[in-house]
Amino acid sequence: MSARDLYHSVVRQALENDGWTITHDPYNLQYEDVNLAVDLGAEKLIAAEKENRKIAIEVKSFLAKSTIYAFHEALGQYINYKRILEWTGKKRTLYLAIPNDIYNKFFVKPFASRIIKEEKINLIVFNPEENHINKWIP
Repeated sequence: MSARDLYHSVVRQALENDGWTITHDPYNLQYEDVNLAVDLGAEKLIAAEKENRKIAIEVKSFLAKSTIYAFHEALGQYINYKRILEWTGKKRTLYLAIPNDIYNKFFVKPFASRIIKEEKINLIVFNPEENHINKWIP
């Protein structure tokens, strides 16, 4: 099992504070001989739709010396997880959870925002000091 991200428990608490039920910690994925683990799996009952919304969340702190290197690493993991979810028919929407300071310093810049848009990467932007989700994109 891989090491947990620094903000793992923060994101878990923020999701629970937002009404999500954590169903997996971690959410294990398998495709043929490859075994991977997304940090969290969660569900939330959407009363108006009378169904559960299911998500998988990969948490990243972006504490590496190079933000672009951390971005490449997170992007690679996200794409791998997204494909395995699709290939195995798992009905979960994948999100990359990032701290709000990294979002404001890096993800809003043209390069990162274009990659996020073109690769259709879903983001959860969280405040690590307050265990709070600031925004869901999209």
